[in-house]
Amino acid sequence: MPDNGRAPYLTPERERELLFFTQQNNLSFRDLSLLDNAFTHSSYANEAREFGVRDNERLEFLGDSILSLAVSDYIYSNSKGDEGDYTRIRSAAVSEDSLAEVAESIQLYKYLLIGKGEELTGGRHKKAILADCMEAVFAAVYLDCGLETARSFILRLLIPHITSGHRDYKTLLQEYVQKRWKTVPVYNTVRTEGPEHKQIFWVSVTVHGKEFGPEKGHSKKDAEQNVASLACRGLGIQK
Repeated sequence: MPDNGRAPYLTPERERELLFFTQQNNLSFRDLSLLDNAFTHSSYANEAREFGVRDNERLEFLGDSILSLAVSDYIYSNSKGDEGDYTRIRSAAVSEDSLAEVAESIQLYKYLLIGKGEELTGGRHKKAILADCMEAVFAAVYLDCGLETARSFILRLLIPHITSGHRDYKTLLQEYVQKRWKTVPVYNTVRTEGPEHKQIFWVSVTVHGKEFGPEKGHSKKDAEQNVASLACRGLGIQK
C-alpha cells in the first residue's frame, strides 16, 4: 500500500469528533483517517512519529492548488474587469487572513491536533496554522469526495471573501470625503476583546463630524474595512 501519512487507526472518540465536523459542514467522508491527517500539524506529528503519525503538509500542498482552481474559475465566470483585477481579488480571497477567518468561522481549531508547545502558545488560533490546515482540509475533501464537492465546499466558505475583494471601502470612503469636504475619515479603536492571540478589534470612524460604528474585526484592518463599509452605506456611497 502507498505511504499516505495517515494514522493507522482512529479512536471512537476521534471518529465522533470528525463525524460531527463533516455533519456540520454537509460533507460525507468514506475515509475519516484522511480528514484526521488534514488536521494534524507538524508539531503533533513530531511528538507522535513513533506511532506512524504524519503531518498535513502534503495535503496542504495539494489543497493550495485546488483552492486556487476553484476560486479562479469562480472569478473568471462571475467577475468583470481585467486580469489585474482577477489577480487582486483572488489574492485577497485565498490569503492567510481570509483562510484563517474562514477556519475560525467553522471552528476548525477544535479539531486540530497540535503539539504541547504550540498548545501553550495559542497555536490553535494562529493564522498560519489555521490557514494551512484549511488548505489541507480542502485537499482531503477533494481526495475523498471528488472535485465538485471540494469546489462547492470551498466556494460556500469563500464567496463572501471573493465578493469583498471587489470593494476597498476605506479607499472608497476616503476618496468621497476628500472630494466633498476636503478632509479625511478619522478611525478610532474603541476597544479590544479576547486574549492576545485571538483579539477582536472594535473601530469607529468619524466623517465630517458624524461618527459611524463601532464595527468589529479580527484585525484593525478588517475592523476599519467593516466600519468604512457601514459609513459608505450611511452616506449613500456606492462603488
